[in-house]
Amino acid sequence: MRFIHVLLLLCTPILAAAQQQVSISDPKALDAPRSLRKSKEAKDALVRQGLPEEHQALIEKFSDAETWPTGLKNDSARRANAPYIQNYAGFRVASLKEDSVPFSVVMIPAASNIHMPEEMRPLVDLYVLLPDSVLKEVNSGRSRPEISRGPRWKNLPQATIVKPEEIYATYDLVDDSVALATLAKRGMSQPEIDAVIFRSTDRNWPDGIDSFEKRQKLLPKFTKYKAFAAANWDDKVLLIVPVEKNKKQPALMRPYMDLYFVYNKSAVKVKEKKGKK
Repeated sequence: MRFIHVLLLLCTPILAAAQQQVSISDPKALDAPRSLRKSKEAKDALVRQGLPEEHQALIEKFSDAETWPTGLKNDSARRANAPYIQNYAGFRVASLKEDSVPFSVVMIPAASNIHMPEEMRPLVDLYVLLPDSVLKEVNSGRSRPEISRGPRWKNLPQATIVKPEEIYATYDLVDDSVALATLAKRGMSQPEIDAVIFRSTDRNWPDGIDSFEKRQKLLPKFTKYKAFAAANWDDKVLLIVPVEKNKKQPALMRPYMDLYFVYNKSAVKVKEKKGKK
């Protein structure tokens, strides 16, 4: 199992390169990719693209193999899934050279790879540093998704889940025009709304809660999630469950990226912010 504002870059040719879709032509390239975190050239290339520091930090964080889906995490899994690796939809974020060899920082977006087998779907947007020799350009006309952490939560009221069972685990926000309009009115950008849509259904949640059967045993622990109320409409409320506040959750429930839960309003107790009645 397993997942940016369009940035004004320095010039049109760089923008085109940054958005170029690519596929990985040689599955062995993922056996021992170069460390993006340790590459000064890669970091300099991200700076040249005009990426804000917080986006550079995100790219570094999610370039670590520990964030890869289970279908890529070890040699035997990669060998078994080698025929599918070329089906990943990747996007060139930056170009560089190491020892005169052309390399690219490649983004593998979670939302662009839901067509992959379940164990190969990224839970978060992944980033890999790969030589251009193993990349094949794809003329799909698709632009690279914008980098987004998802909506901010630090100024939102805290919320406690009091009836864990009243969660809408498979609720598709795409089909709820009222919900989408509400999120927009709350000031969320389209990339932030896209992040909420993608990570508000159970198939994109951590391993221990990504299906009804597995979730049942852990539902009582949902009351321990530290959550924040982001929006409400009709009889529903959207909760943000941030990584930063939930690092002590059991491993099977711990988010890799901020999670989003849709709940009945009656199942959630929202703490009034100071100064409000």
